[in-house]
Amino acid sequence: MEHGDGEAVIIGGMVLDIHATPSMLANPGTTTPGKVYYVQGGVARNVAECMSKLGAKPYMISALGFDMAGNLLLNQWKSAGLSIEGILKDKDIETPVVCNIFDVNGEVAAGVASVEALEKYLTPDWIFRFKNTLLSAPVLMVDANLSHPSLEAACKMAIDMACPVWFEPVSVTKSRRISSIVEYVTFASPNEDELIAMANALSGSDEFHPLKESQKKNISVLSLFQMLKPAIWVLLEKGIKVVLVTFGSNGVFLCNKGWPRQFKMPAEKTNQCGFRGQLFKTVMQKCPPSRYSGFSELDRSSHLFAVHFPSLPASVVRLTGAGDCLVGGTLTSICAGLDIMQSVSVGIAVAKAVVEVEANVPSTFSLSAITASMWN
Repeated sequence: MEHGDGEAVIIGGMVLDIHATPSMLANPGTTTPGKVYYVQGGVARNVAECMSKLGAKPYMISALGFDMAGNLLLNQWKSAGLSIEGILKDKDIETPVVCNIFDVNGEVAAGVASVEALEKYLTPDWIFRFKNTLLSAPVLMVDANLSHPSLEAACKMAIDMACPVWFEPVSVTKSRRISSIVEYVTFASPNEDELIAMANALSGSDEFHPLKESQKKNISVLSLFQMLKPAIWVLLEKGIKVVLVTFGSNGVFLCNKGWPRQFKMPAEKTNQCGFRGQLFKTVMQKCPPSRYSGFSELDRSSHLFAVHFPSLPASVVRLTGAGDCLVGGTLTSICAGLDIMQSVSVGIAVAKAVVEVEANVPSTFSLSAITASMWN
């Protein structure tokens, strides 16, 4: 399958997630009744699948083994009609697996990750094979499961092709890998803890500290932003153009130097076929670039522009896929030709849909539900 015009390239992890949820308070040292699910996961894979459910055909570059987990992930990818050309398959690869144990509220209580294969097999040599996929790509997204050499190779390849880079931090520990590629990154999407870790890595210090729960209690969104603004500013000063900070139920901060409307893909690199074309038309009709709703400006000084997008009320079942689908919805919208503020609005509506299901990505998205969420 050829890589089409206006389609994003995604490099990173395809992971089998094992979700274990007790039906009562768990006791250590013994089993507890509950439910165990196999869920297709991995940050890059989740983002790419979300995009595909919104009508895109992202090109995935990853690595899988010929084991049970790998076969399950690969068969699902084929059934979605997505290209498997960029997915390295080898008998020596142990397919990445993550086991998460949740508490009764749906939050991760403990987890074990076995994802070493991504660093070992997703090498610069493998990534370079697909350089031509970036010729017409509007954006390259890399997740921080990649090794430092592979991150650098992917980002340099994108810059050579004039393709902007989106960095997804994955975890607090791996988010620090931004230090070797920051000069190439256009977009980054950390949560609060990843933001702090990235700011410390980029500043070469430990001056930034995660906010304590007591600090976040009964605090206004503006106050929360002001407390995190120095860390956000480090990322912007180091050259990242757009920082999208996610805060769960507190929504999203969109920050950049200047005014963000300039972050819109050239028309020749966009694709408005099918579902995403309908999404583009609906958003442009109801929320044109000249009019936005649902957010408030936090800062509009001479050097910084920041806005807050609130989260949407939801009947929460599982939180694990929300951040990935926020990115997937935002990327799909950017690649369809919407500007960054319109795109984040779509991303938040998409994230609402995913927290209301068990899977990391819903089986389908409803255009009417997404757009209704954006303006209600």
